[in-house]
Amino acid sequence: MATAAHPIASSAASRGKRDRGGLALAAAALASAGLLLWALGDPVFVGAFLAGLVATAGLLFFLRRPAAAVPQADAAATGQGDVGLLRAALDSAGPDAALALTDAEGVPVCTNAIWNLWFGGGASPLDFGDGRLRDALRLARRDGKATLDGLIVEGRSLRGEVRSSGDRLVWRFTGAEGPELAAEAVRLLAGEAGRRIGDAGLMLVLADSDGRIRAANPAFAIRAAGDEGGPVDGTDLVDYLAASESGQFHFAAEGRSGPPLRILQIPTGDRPDSPSFFLLLDDVPGARLGDDENGHIHALLDSLPLGLALADTDGRFAFLNKAFRKAAGLSPNERPAWPGDLVVDEDKAAVSDAVRRFARGRALSGDLAVRLTSNPDEPVAMTVAGARGLGNAAVLLSLKDNSEEARLKREIAQATKMQAVGQLAGGVAHDFNNILTAILGTCDLMMMRHTPGDSDYDDIQQIRSNSNRAANLTRQLLAFSRQQTLRPQVLQLPDVVAEVSHLLTRLLGERITLQVKHGRGLGPVRADPGQLEQVIVNLAVNARDAMLAKDADGGGTLTLQTFAISAEDVRRMGTDILPIGDYTALKVTDTGIGIPPHIIGKIFEPFFTTKEVGKGTGLGLSTVYGIVKQSGGFIFAESQPQKGTSFSIYLPVHRAQPGETPVKAPAKQKPNELWGSGTILVVEDEAMVRTVAERALVRHGYNVLVAENGEAALEILGREEKIDLMISDVVMPTMDGPTTAREARKRDPDLPILFISGYAEEQLRKSIDVPNVSFLAKPFSVQQLAETVREVLDREQARNGA
Repeated sequence: MATAAHPIASSAASRGKRDRGGLALAAAALASAGLLLWALGDPVFVGAFLAGLVATAGLLFFLRRPAAAVPQADAAATGQGDVGLLRAALDSAGPDAALALTDAEGVPVCTNAIWNLWFGGGASPLDFGDGRLRDALRLARRDGKATLDGLIVEGRSLRGEVRSSGDRLVWRFTGAEGPELAAEAVRLLAGEAGRRIGDAGLMLVLADSDGRIRAANPAFAIRAAGDEGGPVDGTDLVDYLAASESGQFHFAAEGRSGPPLRILQIPTGDRPDSPSFFLLLDDVPGARLGDDENGHIHALLDSLPLGLALADTDGRFAFLNKAFRKAAGLSPNERPAWPGDLVVDEDKAAVSDAVRRFARGRALSGDLAVRLTSNPDEPVAMTVAGARGLGNAAVLLSLKDNSEEARLKREIAQATKMQAVGQLAGGVAHDFNNILTAILGTCDLMMMRHTPGDSDYDDIQQIRSNSNRAANLTRQLLAFSRQQTLRPQVLQLPDVVAEVSHLLTRLLGERITLQVKHGRGLGPVRADPGQLEQVIVNLAVNARDAMLAKDADGGGTLTLQTFAISAEDVRRMGTDILPIGDYTALKVTDTGIGIPPHIIGKIFEPFFTTKEVGKGTGLGLSTVYGIVKQSGGFIFAESQPQKGTSFSIYLPVHRAQPGETPVKAPAKQKPNELWGSGTILVVEDEAMVRTVAERALVRHGYNVLVAENGEAALEILGREEKIDLMISDVVMPTMDGPTTAREARKRDPDLPILFISGYAEEQLRKSIDVPNVSFLAKPFSVQQLAETVREVLDREQARNGA
């Protein structure tokens, strides 16, 4: 049976509970005051907060009856009042700190307005998704305090701190730069330091991301708000500034008569909403330097490889360095007064306007494409920039010397043109060689039926002679395009000169003296001796014509000189064209009329000649150029009008490889050894060439089968038992020669193959990937065809041991 509690005991218990509750409330009040003192740093406010709590507690105690229990609703109301008062205290912490009071598990009890703005009302720190916050909670409960740096919450860079007080935690978050920076800046600008900064001529402003002034030093306040220096905090910085038509800023209170301003912005943080310092100073042009100081600046600019010039505020030239004068095409005695004097009439207005604009405006720069009067065909880039701190100069002009760039462009254009002409020449020569092969072969067959003294013999001989001249013309075209067939050998250059000197004596005539000089220590070269002889003959003929043009009766002297050039000699020459290495050189010098400077760059172009119509084809020097380049060499021309011309040819010294033996020309077969027997298949898409080859080989005793394309040739190979030799053109429709040869070798791996083509062998070697084949270039005579066929068959018999 339950018994009722004694009233006295009950009253005592109630007083005990009230006493313990009062002590707990007092402890909680003191703890809250301590936390607020740490968070706010304002003892006056904390004292007021503590006094308010004490007054509230006293009032509640006075109104409460001793014996009566406090209703639960009143207690709840009291708790809500305490939370409201705490929230008001947290909100007064300022606009730069987010504060929250949570229980030991991180559940929010109270948050301030900044917390609600940044993270949302009632958000727990543990909801931010960073595991370090939970670690900080445990650390604060153990040690009483924990700090965190480099937090990224909702895209915001933060610094956090959490403190523990009993079963409560206070969380404090600030921007990564911290509110101390802004607070210190405000104190700095408003105090003695701000005044001293102003005395130095600097105006300093702290403004938020919206441009609203948070603090400014007195120097700015006086200039911006007038002599009274009224308050500027909380106003917009842009309201105190005005921009001129040229874009220069001034104080609105001073008008355009005031000095222009230079403004420098210094952000205090990386966030878009971080405040910024604005440093303002008068942008007054520097005082005029003395002559010595100007001289130092000019000497410095003159030593630079860049084309630089200075102009004053009126736009007149104050100084031009050497590189600028060279780029502008000025002579040493020219003294232009204005930048517009350098350009053509159409560009004068643009240059003058740019110089005037940059001389009186801000220190900016811009580029102009102009044409100089010294070279109106080549646009150049002129840079105009506002100059500050360079004495009395207001504008800096830069001009790039593009003469070297223009020269390279011309050389590239010339090389592209020469390559295109070379490709055209090679194609024309191929088609022309097919025609010449038929003409020469027909003449040879006709001469077999006619003997000297016949009425038609001389006419046939004349046709053949003209055909050979045409064939020589195609060889020149191929030489120019570097597509001719060369038979290189390792040889000594003096031997080639000695071989051709007898012919030169007859070509030059009696009035021209030939001198030959040979140097010592000449290294061997690898080239086609016949083509080198052609080079010397062409240069000698041109030299003869030049000397006779100067003095038809007096003649002249032609000198052929060979000498060695070492790698060190090439290095001393300082040329970018000739690679470093050892060379054997040939120099051909005449005492003729010379070549004018304006055309010496064109002498190697095809069909370019200074001779009268009908006295030159314009292919002599282009042939020389092609042969030298195809042989891996270099050729240079030097000339002085009325004094003579010299051509220097540099051929690289050949270094023999281990086991290499000198190449010897094949021995010529005697005419009575050209007859043979066997079956020969001729594959040629040109009917006239096919007919000539068939008739020529039949006359020399061979059984000849013909095919107009590769498919027909494979059909013949499939039905014939034995084919001793296949002669095939390289370029044919549907199936070309190399493809036909590969298919034929599948049926007869030992089938000898002879390719014929109007293209050069070197040009076709890349596409002819068939092993053990021979080559005969068009145009060829009946004699050459018979000799080559006999040579191929004899080599095949020797290989088979027959």
